[in-house]
Amino acid sequence: MPSAVIYKLLALLIVVAIGWAIARLNVLGASAGWAEPTRLLSNATFYIFIPALLFRTSARLDASHLPWATLQAFFVPMLLLMLLVHAWQRHANRKRRLGAAAPCIRAMATGYGNLVQVGLPLAAALFGEAGLAIHITLVSVHSLLLLTVLTALVEIDLARERRRQGQADAHFGHTVVQTLRSTLIHPVVLPVLAGWLFNAAGLRLPGAADEALQLLGQAAVALCLVMIGMSLAVYGVAGVVTGAAAAAALKLLVAPALVLAFGHWGLGLRETPLAVAVMAAALPAGSNVLIFAQRYDTLQGEATAAIVFSTLAFAFTAPLWLAILHALA
Repeated sequence: MPSAVIYKLLALLIVVAIGWAIARLNVLGASAGWAEPTRLLSNATFYIFIPALLFRTSARLDASHLPWATLQAFFVPMLLLMLLVHAWQRHANRKRRLGAAAPCIRAMATGYGNLVQVGLPLAAALFGEAGLAIHITLVSVHSLLLLTVLTALVEIDLARERRRQGQADAHFGHTVVQTLRSTLIHPVVLPVLAGWLFNAAGLRLPGAADEALQLLGQAAVALCLVMIGMSLAVYGVAGVVTGAAAAAALKLLVAPALVLAFGHWGLGLRETPLAVAVMAAALPAGSNVLIFAQRYDTLQGEATAAIVFSTLAFAFTAPLWLAILHALA
């Protein structure tokens, strides 16, 4: 693997370790009278920094120049995998009762990758300017599509749980309206929709506004990594190793295999477009998995462990997929 990617992985792990040390040393005053630091950082990220990143991305996206074949090769298998894991976990959760949001969190851990911190240097190092351009297109659609679908899934599951417990109006139409409202008026979906409308109207962000949104979006990356380390210190890995390891295996091995099969034999993709899609699918779980787990107060420890395990294991699985792609070339 290129040294630039190895250094990026090490940098990510160093920032995670800093977050772990902050929590262990109680630097932010977890014992004080205000909210738990990880919760406070999670809320700031979810309600301020990620919405800024999503709005800016969708407002600037040029839909007329998207490589549709590569987008299909990547997103169709990833969505299929997440939907299958979600359905499987919903069935299993009837006995385990881990919380209504648990199936969505586990589905997200198997399909939502770290396309920015790890993916960008990987694409630049391996595929040059042409491959980086394709990867940036995947990045621009990645959060917009996957986070919107995942938000809809978790809100539907929560609405079903409320109905089961008798906490919501039993009328089906009311439940549908309430679920749609919860899905649309959401810190992830609303900025995406607003950005698309802004884009469709032919508007352009003023220079100062664009710069401010970019600064807020950049803060999300560092905060997410620090939160992973803090959550690792708070929750540990006791009792979550099996679930986290399974999610990491699905993310690093099954997801890229599906993209390779669909892209190469289904759509006829070859060379750089195929390689970029497969390696994007092979990336470790992204930090937004923890953001969702924090948001819905479900499986925070498992989400944290899945991110850490998959990031560590990526150093070993990435050369495997590069060798397979080289054999197909």
